[in-house]
Amino acid sequence: MLFNSLDFAIFLPIVFILYWFVTQKSLTLQNLLLLLASYFFYACWDWRFLFLLMFSTFLDYFTGLKMQDAKNTGLKKFWFWLSIIVNLGFLGIFKYYNFFAESFAESLSYLGFKINPVMLNIILPVGISFYTFHGLSYVIDIYKYKIKAERNFIDYAVFVSFFPLLVAGPIERATHLLPQIKKQRTFDYTKAVDGLRQILWGLFKKVVIADNCAELANQIFNNSADLPGSVLVLGALLFTFQIYGDFSGYSDIALGTARLFGIELLRNFAFPYFSRDIAEFWRRWHISLSSWFKDYLYIPLGGSKGGNGMRIRNTFIIFIVSGFWHGANWTFIVWGALNALFIMPSIIMKTNRNNLEIVAQGKLLPTLKELFQMVITFGLTVFAWIFFRAEDITHAISYISGIFSRSLFSLPLGNSILNGGINVYVLLGLIFFFFVIEWLGRENQYAIAKLELKVNKTFRYLLYYTIIILIFWFGGKEQEFIYFQF
Repeated sequence: MLFNSLDFAIFLPIVFILYWFVTQKSLTLQNLLLLLASYFFYACWDWRFLFLLMFSTFLDYFTGLKMQDAKNTGLKKFWFWLSIIVNLGFLGIFKYYNFFAESFAESLSYLGFKINPVMLNIILPVGISFYTFHGLSYVIDIYKYKIKAERNFIDYAVFVSFFPLLVAGPIERATHLLPQIKKQRTFDYTKAVDGLRQILWGLFKKVVIADNCAELANQIFNNSADLPGSVLVLGALLFTFQIYGDFSGYSDIALGTARLFGIELLRNFAFPYFSRDIAEFWRRWHISLSSWFKDYLYIPLGGSKGGNGMRIRNTFIIFIVSGFWHGANWTFIVWGALNALFIMPSIIMKTNRNNLEIVAQGKLLPTLKELFQMVITFGLTVFAWIFFRAEDITHAISYISGIFSRSLFSLPLGNSILNGGINVYVLLGLIFFFFVIEWLGRENQYAIAKLELKVNKTFRYLLYYTIIILIFWFGGKEQEFIYFQF
């Protein structure tokens, strides 16, 4: 079930009505309803993998209790490593087995040995990387005495499988979400309206910006060998807006939906394309994943306490692992390594925390220096996204080679490949409109969060209705969110 589907448009109001008008007097019933709704939501994708989600949930719940009640350190370690190994084992089998098998066979072929590895013909369970990381953080926090094990199974199961975040995050922590699940919730009209507003903006990002950018970006990437460099640049730019509109749009809908039920999820995006350096970009892009790797990998490795050698090593490790988390393909590993290289100057010179506040705070326009920094950072990001989108390393190199050719200076908009689907000029106009709204709202939690405080009622509702009309006018067929594959 997709957020941008008719099914979800029916499902959400039903759950909302039952939640606030039928079960509102009992926290237990409210949480049970959320759990059943979440399992139904997940089963709509593929009911067979619901059992994997339930098993993973029970495993971490059970091992958490066993660690909590362990009489000695050895027994606690046993239950801890059992959970870690089984969780990563499932993730490895479903997501990485074929990658390692193919890579191993290719390595042997270079040595003159030819083997035909056994491949698994299975689909990747949607959201497995996200709910696995929910469980991992939970058992790690128990093991390190940061939290106590949750004894109410329903409450813990809602933490793992709460439907707004189940398939593409944000990656929640037990310290943040579980207390909200265990606390009595009352309906807050202001929060509910704010949630609907964020859902609206998320749908605009997904349906109008991401899906229309995808239509042209896919054509360009799929036919890159036959296209001039100027069109390839346009394709890279369109994918850059596609992936941001797609994933941040999902996050907006998830956060807004959760707010309808009185629950606040972790913020996942903070206007990353307005960053002045790569370090700032990664503080603003997929925040829940970046902070997860920082807390559970970077700091345990020693963080930045050692010299430059340790800081460089640890930075490369988390970026390469982050790339590999996104997918079982060398393109993702190279994408992660590129971002590590881009961030390295600020790590070595210890300037990686220079830009903590949003750019041009309290001002309409940035300074020339800030504009230059944003352009450079955005350019590096666009370049790295080429590897993220390419089918393989060869495709990525070929695509980049095609950009740096004489055809780079040709006019891209006259190419026949751009004649299908949405008119490219219209799309660029929509992107400009989107960019302006994001810039004007960059100091908020999301772009249109504070409209009622900044503009009069007439203009505010005019903008709302404009967004709604654009969603219906330019929304095409339902397209899955990019991060469902991760």
